[in-house]
Amino acid sequence: MHINLRRFFPILDWGRTYDRKALSSDLIAAVIVTIMLIPQSLAYALLAGLPPEAGIYASIAPIILYAIFGTSRALAVGPVAVVSLLTASAIGQVAEQGNAGYAVAALTLAFLSGGFLVLMGVFRLGFLANFLSHPVIAGFITASGILIATSQLKHILGVNAHGHTLPEMLVSILAHLGEINWITMLIGVAASAFLFWVRKHLKPTLRNLGAGLLLADILTKAGPVAAVVATTLAVWAFGLDGKGVRIVGDVPQSLPPLTLPGLSPDLVAGLLVPAILISVIGFVESVSVAQTLAAKRRQRIDPDQELIGLGAANLGAAFTGGYPVTGGFSRSVVNFDAGAETPAAGAFTAVGLAIAAMALTPLVYYLPTATLAATIIVAVLSLVDLSILRKTWGYARADFVAVAVTILLTLGLGVEVGVASGVVISVFLHLYKTSRPHVAEVGLVPDTQHFRNIHRHAVNTVATLVTLRVDESLYFVNARFLEDLIQNRVTQGCAVTDVVLMCSAVNDVDFSALESLGAINLRLKDMGVRLHLSEVKGPVMDRLKRSHFLDDMGGQVFLSQYDAWVQLSGKSTVTAPR
Repeated sequence: MHINLRRFFPILDWGRTYDRKALSSDLIAAVIVTIMLIPQSLAYALLAGLPPEAGIYASIAPIILYAIFGTSRALAVGPVAVVSLLTASAIGQVAEQGNAGYAVAALTLAFLSGGFLVLMGVFRLGFLANFLSHPVIAGFITASGILIATSQLKHILGVNAHGHTLPEMLVSILAHLGEINWITMLIGVAASAFLFWVRKHLKPTLRNLGAGLLLADILTKAGPVAAVVATTLAVWAFGLDGKGVRIVGDVPQSLPPLTLPGLSPDLVAGLLVPAILISVIGFVESVSVAQTLAAKRRQRIDPDQELIGLGAANLGAAFTGGYPVTGGFSRSVVNFDAGAETPAAGAFTAVGLAIAAMALTPLVYYLPTATLAATIIVAVLSLVDLSILRKTWGYARADFVAVAVTILLTLGLGVEVGVASGVVISVFLHLYKTSRPHVAEVGLVPDTQHFRNIHRHAVNTVATLVTLRVDESLYFVNARFLEDLIQNRVTQGCAVTDVVLMCSAVNDVDFSALESLGAINLRLKDMGVRLHLSEVKGPVMDRLKRSHFLDDMGGQVFLSQYDAWVQLSGKSTVTAPR
């Protein structure tokens, strides 16, 4: 029972050894991350089409719940750009932005996402996320970064543009160019330029001026706060809100409220598929970050428990006025670099954000939305990696097609279509690659017991013996391929009397493949050729023994390929090259 509790409550593991040193490190990390999260949370709520306080609410209870149930020592959970964009796209289909139903839909989306993640974790279904290949994920995130940055241009320019796809956004922005508010644009461009400079140059500049590493790091992470303060003061001092500059306005001065998601059948039906897609995308992003950071400290995470941790975080968001959350790359890296030792750093961050929600929200009344848009643009452009196209083109054309198609569909048809197509493309790529497995005809390397591809190495062969090494498990998708390959290799009237399937790389043979092996055996028998197997793995052999195949097979099963060579070729050693 004690082991089970530690499995579901990792806090019981790291909490036993928590000491003053870890407390000090966690507090410092929490201060740095809190400074970064205040403007970022407001900005991501804007991206999701929600009131700014929803971003802060979504960063309090979820962080605490993840600290209890999550296994990563450095992952920082909260609103992220891609999930915020997916949220806006999903709930925009079922509710109109600005009304109460929109916020309820966001809560429902978080609830469904959290429930789905918890169920996946309980039933250990984390492997399902593997159906999204890395090229497809990279393509989707790159396209999402472009969409997010483009969607924020309307706030930078102060126009009423709209749209969910790149063509729609660009056409709408061009149509409203005559409505540009030049003061808003000045604020947005200046904030963007400042934030880009801070990200690239402030830290080295401070270090050159003699500032300590910790101070330089804190001041760099506080760059968005500086932009918020400066532009808010400018709007307040010069009354720019009266000149058309859009501001955040009233933000409730309170802790996260207790809320209830809407569970009407129509609403749930409309959000169920988007919730699943958001869960999968969020989980893949979160686990990738968590595993990368854990490896740097020789720690480990449990992906299935991560599902429960992220699910609990989303359920917490659903009941405290938030919206779907996941582990963010930028804040997690900041948390890690700042020295966070345990998930308690996240809990301390939540306390800092709660204090901000109680005491600081009146100070952002005059905060221009252009500054929040600039914060989003600078953050998401780091997600855009078009070099993935060049890399995949040079390495594997199929992966290049997957990346390119995912990017084009996401930009042209929207994020939901992009995510769905990414899943389909990933599965299709897997089926395509495994439907044409690598099958090598092999021969004996002289003076050894090793067998290699006859087209790559100088090996020995015998005219009457064909050995085919199958480098893939056999299942319904590729079973016919193997039939055709053997049929083409062993033609009527050739000198071949024995065919050996070398199964060292075959981990499974499903029923369809078993039937194909039976068909191959019958065809070869009709041609006077015996079929043999070699190096069959134990679990595969166990299943074959439960079938009729071994009894009907014309040949035999050899423990090693060398044993097959010796017996079927009649030669124990061969020295002459092929």
